[in-house]
Amino acid sequence: MRETLSLAWRVTMRHWDVYRQNFVANISPTLSDPLFIILALGIGLGAYITDIDGRTYLVFLAPGLAISTALWSAFFETSYGFFIRHTYEHVYQAMMTTPIGPREIILGEYLWVGLKGAGMSLGVTIVLLVFRLGDPLFAWTIPLIGFLVALACGAIGLIASSFVRNINQFQTVYAILINPLFFFSGIFFPLDQVPRFIQVICFASPLYHGVRLGQAALWNDGFGAALLLHGPFLLLLTALLCPIGWMRIFPKLYR
Repeated sequence: MRETLSLAWRVTMRHWDVYRQNFVANISPTLSDPLFIILALGIGLGAYITDIDGRTYLVFLAPGLAISTALWSAFFETSYGFFIRHTYEHVYQAMMTTPIGPREIILGEYLWVGLKGAGMSLGVTIVLLVFRLGDPLFAWTIPLIGFLVALACGAIGLIASSFVRNINQFQTVYAILINPLFFFSGIFFPLDQVPRFIQVICFASPLYHGVRLGQAALWNDGFGAALLLHGPFLLLLTALLCPIGWMRIFPKLYR
């Protein structure tokens, strides 16, 4: 087990070494998207929406955008990124000529997307706190929430990678799965007014539970209660999706 973890960490560090070569270019989309959403919706639309649950629309938006960076960074890493490394660059085939095997590769992928999601969520949160769009008391929990959301969404990316036969097919996954996860996660509006069946579907989304935890943390509003309700569901969904992603992608690494 110790050797497996050591080799998996080498896979993680390999990804970091590649990522940091173009660090600014790589982090720009993930960090700029929340910024422009805040500017366009929080400030622009927020001028017309003056109050949501006793908060300005700008404050309402902020926590969800921090958590959503974990979704985007993880999904694109294990879908497009994985597919390119496997199909075009043959990175994994090269790794498997060493003591590194499929088990270490998949574990390394999960470690990488989890840490990346945590880091991205933390980066956005720091910016939000600088502009006083959150309470710092429970802000330290945001990277932990981002880590779990990234694991679950990274698993979704691996599952998608196990099914697609060409890179363009990821657009279908993005359109019919990732977009709804993002827009119906409670980031942009409370979900208690949407039809009941949509609420039930949303409850099966790891991002939804992550957003609710992030909101409770950065608003400093009922964090303990949110942790008891949404924490177990986020852990459960992560524990379900990660093994499925593992089992689906394991045989593909031999092809």
